[in-house]
Amino acid sequence: MANPALEYPALAAVAAVVREGSFERAASVLGVTPSAVSQRVKSLEERLGAVLVVRGQPCKATATGARLCAHFAQVRLLESDMIAILPKLSTEPSAPGLTISVAVNGDSLSTWFPSAAASFTRHSDALLDLKLAGEDQTAAKLRSGEVLAAVTADPVPAPGCRTVCLGALRYVAVAEPDLHRRYFPDGVSERSLASAPMLRTDRDDALQTRWASEILSVAHLPPTHWVPSTQGFIDLLLAGLGWGMVPHLLAERHIQNGALIALQPTRVLDVKLYWQYSRLFARALAELNRAVISAAKTALISCDA
Repeated sequence: MANPALEYPALAAVAAVVREGSFERAASVLGVTPSAVSQRVKSLEERLGAVLVVRGQPCKATATGARLCAHFAQVRLLESDMIAILPKLSTEPSAPGLTISVAVNGDSLSTWFPSAAASFTRHSDALLDLKLAGEDQTAAKLRSGEVLAAVTADPVPAPGCRTVCLGALRYVAVAEPDLHRRYFPDGVSERSLASAPMLRTDRDDALQTRWASEILSVAHLPPTHWVPSTQGFIDLLLAGLGWGMVPHLLAERHIQNGALIALQPTRVLDVKLYWQYSRLFARALAELNRAVISAAKTALISCDA
């Protein structure tokens, strides 16, 4: 009988190198030597006639390597249910435990998602590998196979996935009181929005411009500070560097104690979020789905609102 084209110890090595970023760290996780990891990866590359890992700092998967890593993650997910029933099937006691990769946006990770993660880990031994991306980019990670589930603003399910509406995350435009006095003494206008410095997390963050365009026609972008983290965004808002859109779940206490002022309290921006997840039936993924949907139902605005 011919040897199978996909050698799962070799696939495990590829996945570990990509996940850990180096052959040395992958070897530590797998409980083997770095040379053994290197030999497994090289052997599979030669068998398939394709480069699977781009060697570097960190190591990264090629497109083919990423597809194989996604396949391996799905196999591990399905295998976990069978091993729970038949423990003797597990032939690699040193292999790392089951890990589910999930793409999540920063604002969800800073507000309601931790309670979902905590609930999940209380009912499952699986680990989480969270990939941070904007809510408009998380679905791309699902389509590429990098993750098995995602919190996303995209309602269109990726191939092989299901979509559930989680609810809306409400945003409010806020500024520190001194900045508010300097730039918005007479309220929000085209002139004040054009001159007041604005905060954005990255080039894909369109929340500020979306809110402004729904109120007024702003001809050009105002001066912009770039802040690539949700906590840093809040800290710099509180320091008075500019105005920005913040989830109401984070802004409320700062508004209540006077540290931030809502530019227009009645003009909020509701961003609908969806949970996209693989159609694979596995106990750990089903438990994660339950935890995420339950936490979102408690914290977010209903999809029907």
